[in-house]
Amino acid sequence: MPGRTMPIAWWPILALAAIRTAVAETPAPPVIENSLGMRFVRIPAGEFMMGSDETPESLARAYPGIDPARFRQLADEAPRHRVRITRAFYLGQHEVTVGQFRRFLAESGHVPESVADGTGGYGWNPAYDPDKSARGDAFEGRDPKYSWRNPGFPQGEDHPVVNVTWNDAMALVRWLSHKEGRRYRLPTEAEWEYACRAGSGARYHSGDDPEALTRVANLFDGAAGPHWPRWRQFALAGSDGHAFTAPVGSFPPNAFGLHDMHGNVWEWVSDWHADDYYARSPVDDPRGPETGTVRVRRGGSWHTWAFYARCAFRNWNSPETRYTLVGVRLALEAEAKD
Repeated sequence: MPGRTMPIAWWPILALAAIRTAVAETPAPPVIENSLGMRFVRIPAGEFMMGSDETPESLARAYPGIDPARFRQLADEAPRHRVRITRAFYLGQHEVTVGQFRRFLAESGHVPESVADGTGGYGWNPAYDPDKSARGDAFEGRDPKYSWRNPGFPQGEDHPVVNVTWNDAMALVRWLSHKEGRRYRLPTEAEWEYACRAGSGARYHSGDDPEALTRVANLFDGAAGPHWPRWRQFALAGSDGHAFTAPVGSFPPNAFGLHDMHGNVWEWVSDWHADDYYARSPVDDPRGPETGTVRVRRGGSWHTWAFYARCAFRNWNSPETRYTLVGVRLALEAEAKD
């Protein structure tokens, strides 16, 4: 009724209905392919409920074996709040591949940070003992022998590139924007979660069941577990057939037509991270804090436990971080001619 305020309890229902309507009205998402062979899917404007309000008790039941203290450290996922994406945009149908990154470097002359600073990246070494590492890392490095070219395990040209820093990702978007006369960028954290969910209010775009992820994502599971006996208890029971990265698009897409939004590699987004940002972020097109020390990455990786691959989970690293699990997916501004 005019003059009355909508009860807040209705917003999750209305937001979910709105995004489901947007998905239903986009049966075959328009796709743009650029000069590097990257394919971009048009994501419609809409609204959704961002974040998570799950209790530690609920998460503990869903992910047995994980230290319950981890579930009490998720304050940055709350409060769950309404977000409106006011303009359509394009998002990479796949993560940036080794081949595409190689072409970028050859044509632009950019030198990745893992090479430029001489410290290298991280890599998998079956003889490496993480128990002897000062930080207990699962991978060896930094070491100059590891970089985007060599993460210690085989990769083809169609695998997602890793050991890419946030600064490397920004160099790629600047170069592509200049080359093609269109605005490429990293997605905002809100755009990323909106696109990942694709109408789902569940933990994953495929639902709430972690074990079902092996059908739609490359995560830490029966294929990868044997390489890390120390963490094998956290592996999904099933197997997705890939012990390391998988060729992009190996799994079915979500309702927006996007592949590998869960797993394969973590994806940099544009936002700085702040634990309290959700409590003060705007409803329309939030872009994160104005300043910070670490940038957000989303989605989980091939070595990630299912708990960390949830749509709402937020991870972060310094902009110069490079790792065997971290890659990138680009966004592209929509134009009238599209």
